[in-house]
Amino acid sequence: MVLVFSCHKFRAMTKKPPSKTRQKIITILLVLVSGSLFYLLLVRLGLMVSLGQIPQVLCIQDCQLEPQFHTPLAGNQLLNYDQPVEQLITKVNDKKKISLLIEKSKHRLTLYYDRKPLKSYPVVFGANPVGDKQAEGDSKTPEGILRIKDLYPHSQWSKFLWLDYPNTQSWRKYFQAKTSGKLAWHLSIGGQVGIHGVPVGADQIIDDRNNWTLGCPSLKNKDVDELYQWVQKGTVVEILP
Repeated sequence: MVLVFSCHKFRAMTKKPPSKTRQKIITILLVLVSGSLFYLLLVRLGLMVSLGQIPQVLCIQDCQLEPQFHTPLAGNQLLNYDQPVEQLITKVNDKKKISLLIEKSKHRLTLYYDRKPLKSYPVVFGANPVGDKQAEGDSKTPEGILRIKDLYPHSQWSKFLWLDYPNTQSWRKYFQAKTSGKLAWHLSIGGQVGIHGVPVGADQIIDDRNNWTLGCPSLKNKDVDELYQWVQKGTVVEILP
């Protein structure tokens, strides 16, 4: 009797779960997989903070910003604007030593080699140029230390040097603005910020310092074409007020 009871008990314990239970398990797995893929897509597009950034982003108060990377030029002049970059780099070309400094108040973008200024370009910004970008749709150009995450030809504006906004610093400032009441909680942080040119034949926009973009720095096409040859993924782009 004991043996028979044990066998029946064992069979009951090893029975397959009901079909409804299996369906629930499959549904949960599909939701987890699809949710993970969607999250990774948002991270790739710069619309969601990555898992590795979360500990730094959660530092809301008394957090250290990245130190200033460049020493700006004195005055408002453009450095060596009439000379090609290839004539200004006298050492062996190493793209890892290239970096960019953008000064919004001076409408100036300067290319640095080994942290030494080589050449400046005139640049314009978002239609609301004063102040740091906080949210999507504010027409502000972000400030701080950013990096080029990708670069490619653009059908309308010659080239696009895609910046890694929002990065860790951007997310942190975004949450600081929300917790301090400066930014409504329903507003998103935005993205798709990059350095690009102008519509063909529209260089006068730059000469007139017409801040026409939704937040991107904009150069003359010949200037962004030249920069495109010297920068790469990971190039530092520092943007000052």
